[in-house]
Amino acid sequence: MTTTTPKLAATDLLHDRYGSSFPEDFLEDFLWNEHIRNLLVHRSVRSYLSKPLPKGTLETLIAAAQSAASSSNLQLWSVVAVEDPARKERLSVLARNQAHIRQVPLFLVWLADLSRARNIAQSRNSTSEGLEYLETFLTGAIDASLAAQNAVVAAESLGLGTVYVGAIRNNPEAVAKELNLPPLVFPAFGLSVGYPDPDNIPIVKPRLGQSAVLHREEYSTEAQEEAIAEYDQIMTDFYQQQQTGINVDWSTHSTARIATAAALGGRDRLTEVLHNLGFAIR
Repeated sequence: MTTTTPKLAATDLLHDRYGSSFPEDFLEDFLWNEHIRNLLVHRSVRSYLSKPLPKGTLETLIAAAQSAASSSNLQLWSVVAVEDPARKERLSVLARNQAHIRQVPLFLVWLADLSRARNIAQSRNSTSEGLEYLETFLTGAIDASLAAQNAVVAAESLGLGTVYVGAIRNNPEAVAKELNLPPLVFPAFGLSVGYPDPDNIPIVKPRLGQSAVLHREEYSTEAQEEAIAEYDQIMTDFYQQQQTGINVDWSTHSTARIATAAALGGRDRLTEVLHNLGFAIR
């Protein structure tokens, strides 16, 4: 059941999500239920207990993932579930030595998978030229992302924590070798899943104000400058409070991440990598 939110139920959560207060009329009209509450409290967890997951957790998360939308029902994604400690260790090294990959009982590597579709076409003596185009690769990557987000929402509803790992793309060829991926399968990102360490629960990270991302009818840049300036101050305070070691505002920090090819941490060669993994991409 969806209702108009009681002010007390939403004010604190919305303040945490945006780092600022909201006009009264926004809170008056904000719709509310337990699912929305759970989405608002999402945070990336990077410290986990060694506690094992309940039996059936993996299968439950995959059922939730497979309930996501899929373009033309092609289902151009797969996932590799990694529980072996030695393999998690090797993957953590490939993903910038992130400790949580070793800590969690379950690490999921989400794949844009065109291999299955090609094999089906071959088994029917059909061509599969459509797999050679950027559109189809994007379909696989988008399908994998939608599926993974469903899994994240399901995991959090079970009291689990998660964090996406884009650093899998820093060394995709080595990841593909580690997971024995066939041609036309790309490791898009990882996902750590486990019980959060209660002594290291991160606070919710603020997001840009809605006026920076929400456009009505047509794209407009008019409100963005003010919203970004406000967000820079919010994130400067956040960085300092959390002792992140980031001593600049969000705009400066973000600009540095896109300033050069080297700033992409090896991901600047993804076109070459895709070709090496069997994708034509034209």
